[in-house]
Amino acid sequence: MSTPAAVVQHRGMVTLSLMLATVMQALDTTIANVALPHMQGSLQSSLDQISWVLTSYIVATAIATPLTGWLCMRYGRRQVFLVSVVGFTLASLLCGMSGALWQVVAARVLQGLFGAALVPLSQAVLLDINPKEKVSQAMALWGAGTMVGPILGPLLGGWLTEQANWRWVFFINLPVGALAFYGIARYLPESRPSQERLDLFGFVSLSFAVALLQLFLDRGEHLDWFDATEIRLEAAGAAVALACFVVHTWTTPSESFLNRALLRDRNFVVGNVLMFVVGILLYATLALLPSLLQGLMGYPVQFTGQVIAPRGLATMATMMLVGRLLHYFDARAIMAVGISLVVLSLYQMTRITLDMDSSLFIISGVLQGIGLGLTFVPLSAVTFATLGPNLAVEGTPIFALLRNIGGSIGIAMVQVLLTRGSAQAHHDLSSHVTLSNPAVHELPAALSPSTAEGLAALNAVVSREAMMMSYVGDFQVLLVMALLLLPMLLLLRRSSTGTARVDAVLD
Repeated sequence: MSTPAAVVQHRGMVTLSLMLATVMQALDTTIANVALPHMQGSLQSSLDQISWVLTSYIVATAIATPLTGWLCMRYGRRQVFLVSVVGFTLASLLCGMSGALWQVVAARVLQGLFGAALVPLSQAVLLDINPKEKVSQAMALWGAGTMVGPILGPLLGGWLTEQANWRWVFFINLPVGALAFYGIARYLPESRPSQERLDLFGFVSLSFAVALLQLFLDRGEHLDWFDATEIRLEAAGAAVALACFVVHTWTTPSESFLNRALLRDRNFVVGNVLMFVVGILLYATLALLPSLLQGLMGYPVQFTGQVIAPRGLATMATMMLVGRLLHYFDARAIMAVGISLVVLSLYQMTRITLDMDSSLFIISGVLQGIGLGLTFVPLSAVTFATLGPNLAVEGTPIFALLRNIGGSIGIAMVQVLLTRGSAQAHHDLSSHVTLSNPAVHELPAALSPSTAEGLAALNAVVSREAMMMSYVGDFQVLLVMALLLLPMLLLLRRSSTGTARVDAVLD
């Protein structure tokens, strides 16, 4: 049983404590990325070995996330939250103290296992403790917290690594974890546990499917995808495990690990599909921009951060404002405007050229940031609007899991398209660089294909143009995906008019 929102005391302190835990976990999703080169030298490991620092955390989080709902019903949300915060904070300490790669990887596994519950559980608690008229503002605050990680993680991680060393990327969690633990222990009311039976087969099959899928997506680029036996085994294993989970869920006569009542709620199903695609758009764009700006445009690391930062700031600012808009406008209309801005920003990115300045990147980034803010918050609220408190606790881990899987698929997808698109564009452009082409003879002497130096310089120019064409192709694919989101909004249940449009469906 949950605590009625009307009788929750110290709601502000509870929210602050929840957000500290959320931000702490969200930051660790990306904060270690920029520290990997420093960790590689300190721990004397290869590039493939050091990548397990990221892979181990991602896989462990994916395995543990679906278990959040059952743990809360079995042991109570307060106890689960406290154990998660303590475990995550101590694991962060172990990461920073590690002297060997295997120790860091083991500690990162613990981080993922304990931290998996923090984001979905904080969303479930905020949905529970806030009255209906404040749900939209609560989701806006929660959304801003979850967006801090992808936005500020690389910037903060780079600053800590340069000013101190890579260990402080993990040590920074200690004071945040301590404050979160104090606030949750003191102010968060306990929910009444129930004797829920764990569907062990459902949990194990889903965990195997998610873990193998994450390994497949994370290591595929390093191992050249299906040319590697490991990748083929991971893909086959994920498919078999997912098939077992689906069949078991639909045929078991008792309660399954995935509550089938969730699948009968139209808003929940459509909302999760939309969030899956939003995850692809969000993380795919974040993966493309740094390599585009640094590797192709030649921007310094610090300037790259300055170009990308307005995008994240626009997202967080919009999220803090959109909660109020939900009281006056239909949630679907707000999301339509948000997705349209994302479409416009991606269209602008399809017009990029090698000789342009940074203004288009900043403008399109701000537009996309506003669009994501206008989409994320209403989507989070509408997805859970028609679910009761107990179902919401079970549904929030699925919501978080699909967003993360969407992000992993988005990153892997654009990497594959970028590599293959660049190779194809290079082949197409090179086919025109022949002595029989009159335009070749008009090239400067430094680019003349008649000398070895000129041919190498010309190949570099062709490679750069081919890579830019491939980036444009990636943004075109993301543009089409964003356009497909618009008609899907019609599948969401219509919210009524009045001063609480999104909350009307809660009645």
